[in-house]
Amino acid sequence: MSTFVSLGLTLTGTTTALAETLAAKTVVLVHGAFADGSSWSAVSPLLREAGLNVIAVQNPLDSLMGDVAYTNRAIDRAEGPVVLVGHSWGGMVITEAGVHDKVQSLVYVAAYAPDVGQSLGEAAMLDVYPAPGLGALQQDEAGYFYLPEAAAAEFFAHDLPADQAAFIAASQGLLNSKALEEPVTQAAWKDKPSFFAIAGDDKMTPTPLQREFAKKIGATSAEVPSSHVVMVSNPQFVADLIIQAAK
Repeated sequence: MSTFVSLGLTLTGTTTALAETLAAKTVVLVHGAFADGSSWSAVSPLLREAGLNVIAVQNPLDSLMGDVAYTNRAIDRAEGPVVLVGHSWGGMVITEAGVHDKVQSLVYVAAYAPDVGQSLGEAAMLDVYPAPGLGALQQDEAGYFYLPEAAAAEFFAHDLPADQAAFIAASQGLLNSKALEEPVTQAAWKDKPSFFAIAGDDKMTPTPLQREFAKKIGATSAEVPSSHVVMVSNPQFVADLIIQAAK
């Protein structure tokens, strides 16, 4: 059964005092499609202030299992226990990679949470949860999807200043269309405590779908009015949930 929590954490006292309450030592952050590791730039210092080590994976987005391999290498070099965090497409990655024995808990951030055997295309349930942002995607000659700048501003990062949304579009990682067909073979959320940061105004991974995922995986969840890039527009909200998952 999923649990909904109201987050209002503040980092009071010394970093050492807070760190002593945390079981996890490292947070591994996995970005989504049409993003890169810089999407965690506002969250990372908040986690470090709490006494956690941070690794932001720079995934190539060529394939699901390729991204899982990159993520596993980050977990391998991390001081454990690890909180494994995934945004959007990154939810596919952490669902598979989260079975790593160093991983203590999972945090889904406006992310997909597939079951065993599901690809992203299947998990998205577009017939039930239409996603206008996905309809705005374009594909290059090599078969990689990307978001045009105007679409990124309208559907991906509509609660950010125009210049910030423009940079997100300019620095985005393109997703290989073949990756959408790859199913996960393991679902770490079946055995690991899971948390879910729900973006309440998401036009890429629709908010109702996120709520459905959180319920399905029995996650402790919290919601904030936000675009898809909730870790950029509401970094303290996301950091607070990660810190909770680290306890």
